[in-house]
Amino acid sequence: MIEGIKIVLSVFVLTLVISIPLGIIISFLRNSNNKLISAISKGYILIVRGTPLLLQLIFIFFGLPIVGIVFDRFAVAVIAFSLNYAVYFAEIFRGGIQSIDKGQYEASLVLGFDKFNMYKRIIFPQAIKRILPAMTNEVTTLVKDTSLVYILGLNDILRVAQIASNRDVSLVPLMHAALIYLLFIGIITQVFKVIEKKYSYYRG
Repeated sequence: MIEGIKIVLSVFVLTLVISIPLGIIISFLRNSNNKLISAISKGYILIVRGTPLLLQLIFIFFGLPIVGIVFDRFAVAVIAFSLNYAVYFAEIFRGGIQSIDKGQYEASLVLGFDKFNMYKRIIFPQAIKRILPAMTNEVTTLVKDTSLVYILGLNDILRVAQIASNRDVSLVPLMHAALIYLLFIGIITQVFKVIEKKYSYYRG
């Protein structure tokens, strides 16, 4: 079970580290003035949002080797989760940024901020406050979705619990797995409450 926890935590942390920055990039590409870049970004978002994460895992693990592209099981999990969640984070970031009043942008430029500092000091702090509830929901969903690595044969919490349950003919291991997931989600919820408190001084 401890090894299963390590796998879940590894997939969870790496997915966040990769997908959040990638999501920010995708959100800007989607709103690009370049029609080709914007169209490609929208197409990517449509494909990822329109297909199940489970199917994407299967495609990368079983489909890509057909054309000679092979990843190990853990890498497949991280790649699939990162590419999938980057899209959802991108849409969350895009909504948050677009919710900021245009007057904020104009005021920033009048005060002499360049675009980088405008987003860093004015736009992002306000956008983050607005997107935190959606981010909390998405991150907690990610915790639960990590159970999908079960199909790759990785010994995550669910796989270990299922094996133990079959061996002992008992539901206790599965209940232990459920408690672990609940604990993870409880910790994440508290972390986001702290972050929300940090950004509470931003109005809007």
